[in-house]
Amino acid sequence: MTQASVIDNVIPRADIIQRAARLGAEIRNIQLSGELSDQTVAAINRVLLEHKVIFFRDQKHLDDGEQERFAVRLGRLVPHPTVGATKGTSSILELDSSRGGGRADQWHTDVTFVDAYPKISVLRGVVIPPFGGDTIWSNTAAAYLDLPPPLQRLADELWAVHSNAYDYAVKSRATEADRKHFDEVFTGTVYETEHPVVRVHPETGERTLVLGNFVQRFVGLSKSDGQKLFDLFQSHITAPENTVRWSWKAGDVAIWDNRATQHYAVNDYGDQHRVVRRATIDGDVPVSVDGRRSVTRIKSTRPQAAKAA
Repeated sequence: MTQASVIDNVIPRADIIQRAARLGAEIRNIQLSGELSDQTVAAINRVLLEHKVIFFRDQKHLDDGEQERFAVRLGRLVPHPTVGATKGTSSILELDSSRGGGRADQWHTDVTFVDAYPKISVLRGVVIPPFGGDTIWSNTAAAYLDLPPPLQRLADELWAVHSNAYDYAVKSRATEADRKHFDEVFTGTVYETEHPVVRVHPETGERTLVLGNFVQRFVGLSKSDGQKLFDLFQSHITAPENTVRWSWKAGDVAIWDNRATQHYAVNDYGDQHRVVRRATIDGDVPVSVDGRRSVTRIKSTRPQAAKAA
């Protein structure tokens, strides 16, 4: 039986609405729950692997607990390594626009500053402004395939250092609250991890680019040369034709393969209120095309963070 027919037996193809050519699909007529059958969860995972990011409308029945009861069906839940989890949950990270760190308006793959960064994120819209606040995703596997063969070969050989300690003020339109949150919480423990620029996806075998705003430098290259290469590769990842955009409504859920995507929360809603909550599924250590594995080089608690704790 083909993969398509397996999915059709559980999720009719008529209920899978493709949102863009290269990634993104909306699944209709499913109510997410920890009580879903194994076959339904497996079918959702297959659609996710195919489309990289999937969307569900009208999931207002979910609270934090039920969101996690569903998410754990996709793998082991993990909290954010520096921010932690919302009280009473295993992994829920709240992104509240009225608080520090609530506007993720930079292109990134979640938590690449650790070695085994998350494989899947499950994001729920809680408070959505009447306009603005969309999220955009890009396909890092398609971006790799877009590279001319000489650039693919170069990317295959490159490694990059990712860290949560970067020049936040330069990379974002940070408020004072954002900067305080970044200094005291987000970088309370500093990580530096070396990842291959190209990893082999453990389930699909695709080659995907591992870049985004946590990249600090390329191993063995000057900062200047590395920045030029970063801009070149990143431009393929974020090319408009390689993206899908979702306009949120309260109760929506987006699930993405964090091993094959980047995303960007558009900060175009002014001082309106926006709250989303994310459950995170543990990932594995990336493997390069020549079989080497990512390595965390630095994990250290900042003195001021230790003192505050």
